[in-house]
Parts: sequence; structure tokens; C-alpha cells
Amino acid sequence: MPPPTQGEVERLLNGVRHRVLRLLEKRGALPAQGPEDALQAYQAHSLQQRLRWTEVDVRHPPRKQPRCALLEGFSLHANTHLHASDRQGLERMCRYGARGALALERLSRMEDGRIAYRMKRPLPEGTTHLLFTGLELLRRVASLVPPPRANLTRFHGVFAPGAKLRPFLVPRAGEEETSVAPQAAASKEPLKEKTPRGDWAELLKRTFDFDVFACVRCGGRRRVLAYVNEAGGVRAILEHLGLPTAGARLAPARGPPQAAWC
Repeated sequence: MPPPTQGEVERLLNGVRHRVLRLLEKRGALPAQGPEDALQAYQAHSLQQRLRWTEVDVRHPPRKQPRCALLEGFSLHANTHLHASDRQGLERMCRYGARGALALERLSRMEDGRIAYRMKRPLPEGTTHLLFTGLELLRRVASLVPPPRANLTRFHGVFAPGAKLRPFLVPRAGEEETSVAPQAAASKEPLKEKTPRGDWAELLKRTFDFDVFACVRCGGRRRVLAYVNEAGGVRAILEHLGLPTAGARLAPARGPPQAAWC
């Protein structure tokens, strides 16, 4: 199948924008008199207010990427292709989508007290830095906080909650055991064992790139002797090793930002 053209991507984005706005209007999610609570007010303020920028290191705007479209706050990127068996590429894509909203190493404080955020790439008009006051930055960070008790996992297609084919793909509670037993009894082939989950050491190594079983002194491998769960035994071992037995004291909460940041 050939890749989509630029016109097809733009038409798809236009259709998505139209359907999303119509759905929000139908559900009353676009109030005409403004938001009701503080979180919605900050979100609306973040979307409606135009940021100030600096004229430092202004570059020529980059060329428009193919198969990418931007329309009234809606964006669509269709220029990335992953093969069905490219698991590493899929992992990189998931990590990219789950990255943090802000890069702290690109935040800096200017001489007048304002906060400058350096863009990873210049905007089409040449903007390289965004300027905030302390209060503006807090408002925009607060707008990224999800609503309370909101489900952050979204399923689409046949796995969506209202999909007609979902009951045929996802077994209901209590039906999985009753449906698997007759099939296992009728089949003469043994069931395949499920792949065991990784242990805690493997998960730590995968997440933080730190092997807890690698000895930094001799280069050998450590082994688990016992799991100590009782508080008395843990305290005795820590005292024998000369390590602190009390937890670190929590620092008191800081007050509001100073006037220089606002």
C-alpha cells in the first residue's frame, strides 16, 4: 500500500477536527460562558493566550515535513512507518509518546526574573524561546494535570467500550475459565505455558539500566540469601552495617513563589 499523500493527510485532519468539535458540542463540553472550575480555567487560558517569544538566535523556519498537517490546534503526523515485526521501533515510538511534557534542561531564568523555555526546534516563524512569568508557567503546568478520577487509558477500534465487536474479542468476567476448560479437555495437545513475568531485578535493569546483582568490587554476580520483612531484623542488619535505621525527614512544604518569579 503506498503512503498517504499530503492532500489525504490534510483532508483526514479536517474530518477529525470537524467530528471532534461536533462531538464536544453535542456533549456540552464546550461551554459558551467559559469554564466552571479553576482547572478548566487554566486549560482554557493556556489554549487561548498567545505566548511571547524572544528574538534571540532566530533561524530560518524549517521546511514543512511531508505527510504532516496542522489546522487550528489539531495536528496529524503520518510520516512514520513501523514494520509489524519491528518491536524495538514500536518501543521507541511508545517511549516517545510517553515522554514528559517539559524538559527541565531547557528551562532557564532570565535577568528580569522571567522564565525562558528553549524550543527543541524553531517554530515556522522563527521562534526559538518561549517566555513565561512564574504564575504563567504554573498555570500551564497545572493545565497538564488530568482531571481527578479520570481514566488515562483510551481504547479505540474494536477494543473501544462501545464497539459492537468488543464482546467477541474480550471475554467477560467469569467466562474465561469456563470457556478454557472444555477446550483444554477436548484437545489432546498440552497447553502452552505462558511466558513468566520479569522479576524485580530485571525490571530495575530495564527501567533504570542498573544491574543490582552486579558486584562493583569484584565484578561477580550477587545472589539472594533471604528476604527480611520483619522490622526488628531489618533494623539489626542496618545497625550492624553502620547504616541509618530511621527514614529521612521530609522537608516542610515551601511557600508561594516570590514576587520576582511572578
